[in-house]
Amino acid sequence: MSHPNLDMGVIGNGSFGALIDKQARVVWSCMPAFDGDPAFCSLLSPRDQAGGDFAVELEDFQSSEQHYITNTAILRTVLRDTHGNALEIIDFAPRWRENQRFYRPVSIIRQVRPLTGNPRIRVRARPLADWGARKPDSTWGSNHIRWVLPEFTLRLTTDVPVRLVREETSFVLNHQLHLVLGVDESLRRSLAGYVREAEENTRLYWTEWVRYLSVPLDWQDAVIRSAITLKLCQYEDSGGIIAAMTTSIPEAANTPRNWDYRYCWLRDAAFVVRALNRLGATRTMEQFLAYIFNIATHDGSLQPMYGINFAVELHEDEIPSLAGYRGMGPVRRGNLAWIQKQHDVYGSVVLASTQLFFDQRLVDPGDVHTFERLEPLGERAFALYDVPDAGLWEFRGRAEVHTYTAAMCWAACDRLAKIAARLDLGERAARWRERADAIRSHTVARAWRQELGYFSASFQSDYLDASLLLLADIGLVAADDPKFIATVEAIGNTLKKGDALFRYVAPDDFGEPETSFTICTFWYIDALAAIGRTEEARGMFERILARRNHLGLLSEDLAFDDGEAWGNFPQTYSHVGLIIAAMRLSRSWQEAS
Repeated sequence: MSHPNLDMGVIGNGSFGALIDKQARVVWSCMPAFDGDPAFCSLLSPRDQAGGDFAVELEDFQSSEQHYITNTAILRTVLRDTHGNALEIIDFAPRWRENQRFYRPVSIIRQVRPLTGNPRIRVRARPLADWGARKPDSTWGSNHIRWVLPEFTLRLTTDVPVRLVREETSFVLNHQLHLVLGVDESLRRSLAGYVREAEENTRLYWTEWVRYLSVPLDWQDAVIRSAITLKLCQYEDSGGIIAAMTTSIPEAANTPRNWDYRYCWLRDAAFVVRALNRLGATRTMEQFLAYIFNIATHDGSLQPMYGINFAVELHEDEIPSLAGYRGMGPVRRGNLAWIQKQHDVYGSVVLASTQLFFDQRLVDPGDVHTFERLEPLGERAFALYDVPDAGLWEFRGRAEVHTYTAAMCWAACDRLAKIAARLDLGERAARWRERADAIRSHTVARAWRQELGYFSASFQSDYLDASLLLLADIGLVAADDPKFIATVEAIGNTLKKGDALFRYVAPDDFGEPETSFTICTFWYIDALAAIGRTEEARGMFERILARRNHLGLLSEDLAFDDGEAWGNFPQTYSHVGLIIAAMRLSRSWQEAS
């Protein structure tokens, strides 16, 4: 069953992103970048202001259909009214290569065209300032309107008569119209010509990018859409990758679990890099490592997350001017997780970097100098693997030694040993191998519960959590290790409900989780396939694919009972899980030929 709420598409270009609902309304877009003030914020219900959206409204609207132009981030929406009139809206953010760099302005381009009859429309451009608190000052000229926002000035250039836009007057659409919303620069050329060229160039950019992905034979549509979505979540000015484009979409109805995800969690970003690497899209990795080296400290210590502009302090506060998603506040800006200790982050970064040393296609592969910059992360991992932390689920009220954290600290040392061997640094390789072996034997011994027959989520307790499903993927244990198989089976019995998984069922700082954390279900599917239960895994994978929205996008969480999407959107983690599971489960290309 489909739900109207997160039935949105995403457009973007590596500078910013925007969410567009089924009626082609831009309902969320932070400008001029992912972490900025949302000029369009109607998704989170402004309290005292009308607007916060950018819409082309059809009078007597009846229905809509929406799809992406194949293998692109260009969205097409068809609106129909009760009288049989119809129009199409093409939406995209321009992106192409020009003069040996990427042209990716902060700009939403909309092309509006009548399809049948005489549709009557109204163009409403209503950006808000200061998190939906006020209407910005605006000025206008013969072909444009400008809004003075806190961080920059937004300009709409259009061939719709400006007065009709200013006064939101309805009119009959009888020929193609163009709307270019972006930075305050006057367009010195034909508007229609620019839009046509921009669409063509952007379409070519995306279809070319997709053409070089090494996709699996099965589920190509799902994998390609996920890959494009991940690509849209990297901020190319810095290389940072956001966890999602939104803030404060709750994890379930009326829960206080409401967070701001517009920042770069090193763990999530490392997962994104590894997923795109598997598809052969390695530029994301190179840009992300540049980001890492910008935030790296001399002693190698890392926070779990940073701003996309390398910001260290991400103070969390509540925004009173927005009522929240469907009125479910609070709306938060910033995220306190930056102050936490999450020691798995060291392994995440080393894991994301490893391919740099082994992939011969790269123009600038890893060398001894790069390796030396990663070594302090290994030092931290070795020092901290059995020190309590908040873990990957970011518990705010307790600290334990988490098995997943220890496994990732092992991975940091293990991969550094492999990289050192690759670079013929025999002595360093031996030193890192010795450390890795020490962590592994300690972790396996401390996490295994003989009487219960599974690995526990932490050294101090007996509960299970979904991150244990990754122990074989990381390489800490073999997939055919009876202890791993028993753990996967115990997780299936304990955390699985219907076709989805809880991340854990023990109460945390906010009570018991109510929805399924989507990537956990993909981890389970991947682990099932790894232990040989492939048919079961494929069936489960097909069923979760059916839970994506009409455009193939996923949020962070799914409700168990009705499959409704909850949590921030689109969630990079969920799309990473989809790609990894599809790669594991697909038939080989040989079978097709």
